[in-house]
Amino acid sequence: MKREQAGKAIAYLRVSTDKQGRSGLGLEAQREAVARFAQASGLTIAGEYLEVETGKGSNALAKRPQLLAALTEAKRTKAKLVLAKLDRLARNVHFISGLMETGVDFAVADMPNADRFQLHLYAALAEKEAEVISQRTKAALAAAKDRGQVLGKHGKVLAARNREEAVERLRPIASALRELRNTGMNMRAMVGALNERGVPSPAGGKWHLANLHRAMKRLAEAA
Repeated sequence: MKREQAGKAIAYLRVSTDKQGRSGLGLEAQREAVARFAQASGLTIAGEYLEVETGKGSNALAKRPQLLAALTEAKRTKAKLVLAKLDRLARNVHFISGLMETGVDFAVADMPNADRFQLHLYAALAEKEAEVISQRTKAALAAAKDRGQVLGKHGKVLAARNREEAVERLRPIASALRELRNTGMNMRAMVGALNERGVPSPAGGKWHLANLHRAMKRLAEAA
């Protein structure tokens, strides 16, 4: 009796800020959610695409090269595109609708039973939530400005201090990063080499693409 071949899944992960990277919306949490969904659905994860850039607005798809690559691969291999949470894709109804029109089958790990209509509805609610938060933030900033409060000063000082601390944590491993970079390795190969050598990340854990991108960017800025 011929065994039925398992379906394939393409994982799409996105981390847009350092804060999200440290939270429950971080890379590892997303990866685990996608893995659980794939296992429960009898799917084999055939590829993973990581987006580390922010893409906002109605043309956000054009700003997401990894998402475009994931969609292309999913269409080519007839695989299901799987992401951890809908807002890891976009809080924009037009964007979600455009994705649906690509013809690629996709699923959201934390809403495994949601159909296309429900996903569209959740996207509309997420867009409205983002709009309300933005309006409240603008109103609060306007009220503070009316009271004569100087905006942004403390934030700039704190940001500068955080950058200095981040660069300081990089100093013990800067030589290893430069050595690997000078070999011409791509980022994924560098992640493997650093973890194989036991070189700790700035936070003291394992390396992955997101924290390596941040580390290399800070190293370049400090040069």
